[in-house]
Amino acid sequence: MAFTLVGCKDKQLSNLTNYNISLSYDENENILTGKETVTFFNYYDNMFENLYFHLYPNAFREDAKNKVVSSTKIEDAYPNGLSYGNIEIKSVLNNGNQLKYSIEGQDQNILNVSLPLQLYPDDIISIDIEFTVKLANINHRLGYGENTINFGNFYPILAVYESGKGFMLNPYHSNGDPFYSECSNYQVEIDFSKEFNIAHSGKLMSIIEDGNRQKVKIDEDNIRDFAFVLSNKFEKISTKINDIVINYWGYKDDDDLNVRLQTCVDAVETFNDMIGVYPYSQLNVVKSNFVHGGMEFPELVLISDKVLSDDNDYVIVHEIAHQWWYGVIGNDEYNHAWIDEGLTEYSTLLFFEENDDYGFKYNEMIKSITNSYKLFEKIYTKVTGEVDGRMERPLNEFNTEPEYVQCIYNKSVIMFDSLREMIGIKKLKNAMKDLYKDYSYKNVSPEILIASFIKSTHYDLEGFFNSWLNGKAMVK
Repeated sequence: MAFTLVGCKDKQLSNLTNYNISLSYDENENILTGKETVTFFNYYDNMFENLYFHLYPNAFREDAKNKVVSSTKIEDAYPNGLSYGNIEIKSVLNNGNQLKYSIEGQDQNILNVSLPLQLYPDDIISIDIEFTVKLANINHRLGYGENTINFGNFYPILAVYESGKGFMLNPYHSNGDPFYSECSNYQVEIDFSKEFNIAHSGKLMSIIEDGNRQKVKIDEDNIRDFAFVLSNKFEKISTKINDIVINYWGYKDDDDLNVRLQTCVDAVETFNDMIGVYPYSQLNVVKSNFVHGGMEFPELVLISDKVLSDDNDYVIVHEIAHQWWYGVIGNDEYNHAWIDEGLTEYSTLLFFEENDDYGFKYNEMIKSITNSYKLFEKIYTKVTGEVDGRMERPLNEFNTEPEYVQCIYNKSVIMFDSLREMIGIKKLKNAMKDLYKDYSYKNVSPEILIASFIKSTHYDLEGFFNSWLNGKAMVK
């Protein structure tokens, strides 16, 4: 047969997609060569004739319609001038047989694979994909900079299927984090020069040295994504909280390593208590070349080396909070960005409320955020005649990056603070805990989040949330 059919008995293990990835990085050509075997179990009620994969690196192509950064960030992203990258698919196989496939999407961002036979519920198929990724010289999730080489969203990853909607095939966008994925199991081997150290998602299983090269083997179950960073400038400092190893990766000669590591420790301890226990055995917080303040991946967060010293604590806490809101509790970040960013930003404020020695005062932060949003409304009204205050809309419907930031970050915080005033901080925190407990490793929609909060608080909150999400609620 063209593929293997098996019944699924162990839902916890067998339902998860499995990625077995082998990589080799050529630092002279800035090219990553990869092979991956993706094993997909059809736990849906639907039959599939095709599977779809996101090809996020093609957003870095020269002729990409959806740029990876806004026009205001080009100079920061490309300090050495414009540079381009891409992903090329070399082959797509099943059991050694070539499969038909096509590269689709307005930015060649989707790999459409035709299956050899119809894939019915409870069937499994393994697909072997060979690919190469050319890195751009850019300070971004994917690219090489002066200090680090970042590998985020670099491999073909299965698109999420939503019953009644189909596969979610949204393109890259400069606003926010245009990603959406299911938790999966990963086994990854990476071959690279011994001049580099590596920070990564997952557990390091082994290191094999061969001349001037080294190969690391990394495994992890039930994570939403996989990423890693290479650098010959890293200086690592580590500690342990219960069974969690926390690593802070700064640069050589940094004099704030201990300070930054303590912030990481405080964040994990606070969120463990506030939301629920961090489920993995390690967390890597990595200083890196990055155009924005920070970026989250499972067990790995990037902190831009351009963040001012006074802002480091805030960025670190925010990105670590994403381990709970995005890493464990997932969502469609393209269409419902307020879910993970709103919960993360509000959790960050709660962290500083509970850790007042950092000097951030909750009421002062709420006042500042509210004033910032009201100023945004005033300016936009003056310039455009009206303000679109909707939080619930896809990334491509935000006309500017400031509009996205104000509606997704600031307005979300104001919404959760208003909810706090209505039901009290205890019920709000319990609602966050219940959401985390009930939906760990799953993706939540706005409807699921609202229903969970209603169940936890015993308040009819549907009208409250909808008025904020649809832009009808007034910010006072």
